[in-house]
Order: sequence, then C-alpha cells, then structure tokens
Amino acid sequence: QVQLVESGGGLVQPGGSLTVSCVASGIEFSTQTMGWYRQVPGHKRELVANIRSDGRTEYGASVKRRFAISRDNNKNTVNLQMDDLNLEDTAIYYCNAKNMWGDVEYWGSGTQVTVSS
Repeated sequence: QVQLVESGGGLVQPGGSLTVSCVASGIEFSTQTMGWYRQVPGHKRELVANIRSDGRTEYGASVKRRFAISRDNNKNTVNLQMDDLNLEDTAIYYCNAKNMWGDVEYWGSGTQVTVSS
C-alpha cells in the first residue's frame, strides 16, 4: 500500500519560513520523481517544485529563489524549505510521487500552509 504522509504545515507570518516534509512508503522511492503541488479552493492545483531521481529540480515561477526542494533516499523523505513567504503562498500543499515514465502517480492528503499577519 502506497502512502505519502505530509507534515510541517501551519501558520506563519509574511516574510517567515516554513519547512514541509513528506515520508513515502510502499514505493521504490529512489526511482520516483517527488514533487510538491499546492491548491487554493476554486483554483487548479499547481506545481511548486519537483526533484527527479537524479537530483534535478524544477520550480514554479512564483517560488523560484524562495523555495528549495530536497530529498533523502535513505529516509524516503522529500522536504520543501519555504522562505520569504507571502500571502499568496497560502494553500494546501500536496506531496506527489511519479514513476520514471510519468504514467503512475500517487498523492498525499495535503497539509495546510497559511501565511497571515
């Protein structure tokens, strides 16, 4: 059974930092492209960042130079370090795992990140 369990969401002030983490089980973690997506009610889910099995990363335009994704294949964990957060970063953040062909993917249940003063 595949499980992606997110943690680390919460409330943070504008300009602050937060790290969300995702622990995966039931998949061959090291071969997966791991990613973070986010969704605001009434809007499409959008890519925040992903990291491939070879370590290459991709970021959404709105988070470049503020967010950093990393993975630890020994712990089956992918982290998203978020700095200089602003109100527009408020969303539910979802962990995603995608196989090397991109035709099988799994989702976590999400963790809420709220940026507010």
